[in-house]
Amino acid sequence: MQLSDPLSLPSSAPLTRFGGQRRPWMSLGRAVLWLNLTLRSARRISRAQFMEGQPQGLPNPGAMENGGGSRGEERPPAAQETIVTEGAAKIVFPSANEVFYNPVQEFNRDLTCAVITEFARIQLGAKGIQIKVPGEEDIQKVVVDLSEQEKDKVEPKEDENLVPGDKPRTAAVGEICEEGLRVLEGLAASGLRSIRFAREVPGLQSVIANDASARAVDLMRCNVKLNDVAHLVQPSQADARMLMYQHQKVSERFDVIDLDPYGSPAPFLDAAVQAVSEGGLLCVTCTDMAVLGGNSGETCYSKYGSMALKSRACHEMALRIVLHSLDLHANCYQRFVVPLLSISADFYVRVFVRVFTGQAHVKASASKQALVFQCVGCGAFHLQRLGKVATASGGRVKFSAACGPPVAPECEHCGQRHQLGGPIWAEPIHDLDFVGRVLEAVSANPCRFHTSERIQGVLSVVTEELPDVPLYYTLDQLSSTIHCNTPSLLQLRSALLHAGFRVSLSHACRNAVKTDAPAEALWDIMRCWEKECPVKRERLSETSPAFRILGAEPRLQANFTIREDANPSSRQRGLKRFQVNPEANWGPRPRARPGGKNAGKAEERRRLRQNKRKELAEDPARQAARLKMFPCKRFKEGTCDRGDQCCYSHGQPTPEASATPADSAETSDQSSCVG
Repeated sequence: MQLSDPLSLPSSAPLTRFGGQRRPWMSLGRAVLWLNLTLRSARRISRAQFMEGQPQGLPNPGAMENGGGSRGEERPPAAQETIVTEGAAKIVFPSANEVFYNPVQEFNRDLTCAVITEFARIQLGAKGIQIKVPGEEDIQKVVVDLSEQEKDKVEPKEDENLVPGDKPRTAAVGEICEEGLRVLEGLAASGLRSIRFAREVPGLQSVIANDASARAVDLMRCNVKLNDVAHLVQPSQADARMLMYQHQKVSERFDVIDLDPYGSPAPFLDAAVQAVSEGGLLCVTCTDMAVLGGNSGETCYSKYGSMALKSRACHEMALRIVLHSLDLHANCYQRFVVPLLSISADFYVRVFVRVFTGQAHVKASASKQALVFQCVGCGAFHLQRLGKVATASGGRVKFSAACGPPVAPECEHCGQRHQLGGPIWAEPIHDLDFVGRVLEAVSANPCRFHTSERIQGVLSVVTEELPDVPLYYTLDQLSSTIHCNTPSLLQLRSALLHAGFRVSLSHACRNAVKTDAPAEALWDIMRCWEKECPVKRERLSETSPAFRILGAEPRLQANFTIREDANPSSRQRGLKRFQVNPEANWGPRPRARPGGKNAGKAEERRRLRQNKRKELAEDPARQAARLKMFPCKRFKEGTCDRGDQCCYSHGQPTPEASATPADSAETSDQSSCVG
């Protein structure tokens, strides 16, 4: 199309006089309209040329850099954007800190896809729909054959209704399932998680990717088109709480709600427990581990309704605090939670729970919560349930308040006082049957996720945990309390097994000892270990916990002979149970800012603040010269006998010293000469 100059007219157009000047014959309004149409055509053509970006025969360099092929319909990323590939999704991500994204949480997203897939298998299986996961075709055939044989033997009536040639209903990845799951990601940011759901999880009806940021929603729309999932993923810009409050009706609730906020999810929990369907799945991430770990107990109480304690078991306590908060919010609406999987990983905790409705079960919620009495000296802890459930005559269930406390005012082992924490969730934090299903699916199809090895290792340790034993001790905690050498993990586990107690590891801590042995049995075992590796008693203070604990004779004779069952299966197989630091600066990323403010300064500021409380070593000559500027107090009193060897001045104070009151304040507390 040939474009004429928008400011010129055909030479054959008649002209007329207007105001003493030559003007075109057409009216001013028609001229403006003609100019607008011409400029609009020019803009359309220039935009089309810009969207083409490159000649059709050349590959897209942005896609080549990230391992992707060339696609003519894709818009090449701008100068301030990069393409991120994770799982089956590819997203355009701004280099500026406008939309939050942390690559370290790939394990979080992989695990979520695996959990939702198994949840969909359970939910849709009850409706007669079979899901198809890429890479599981052979497994699906075996399952179908076995199920068909069982139906022929046990339920022949159902087969009579099937017309020959009919196939069972299936749901594949990327297809809309009319009876499938309705998913909401309340804080979607770039939309990566929602796009991965659409491209990796079968049996979905719709996915709503919501965020309050307009920049994030624009980015989501771009990524949805880039991944061809517009038929499943619907970008939404709204406050996540208001969006969930608008879906309180039973017919409008979501089957899966995923909350992964920056920091605490506390503001969203009340709306989430109301917007999830009956038996629906609620996935919650908490990255405010400083609060949940006991650094600020009053802040933890204001957010989660529980006092966090500083202890070696702080990571599992964080999980139980979050579960307590979820159940507490659900109880307000006659609902309760059933944990499926609770994970502490890297710098966050992640819980997967199902939400049900039932007044009788809500009454039992008080008996599922417990206060924690923890000794400040030796670290021994005791749990006190808030409620009690008893069976009365006639099978009637009676709920009442529990009796306590379980401890004396002073610790019976070391004589120190107790701290009070909680309430926390005191019931099992995992559904071992569901965890086994997820572990089996990931192990059978390891190529599905990039972090499959870590998922298998973590879930294997989860299946080995004692489900009915809250919290744990650690090897270094037990040995450092009595100032002795640390026994090996197998030695301590063997001693507990020889004594008739159960023991397991914990996925939340590498050297954890989770056992049903009481605290007095643990200290008896450590007393026996101390006899093999004696501690110098004369160095112990009479008021220290070590002196009080070692002062008593053990009533239990420990046997440290290694047992075969002391080494857990996950450890024998060498699974990747505990993740090492995945990359430099792998912790929480800076919060996203509008316009990408302080995008590059945050990492630099964090690097500069590291070790800020450690004083740098000063040059000895410079230090000696600086100290010589200050007068010696003992010389003034006539008691300094060091003479020229004194590091302080024995002469008159220098003008520099009198002019630097800040420096003199630093050394004013010096009451003696330092040679």
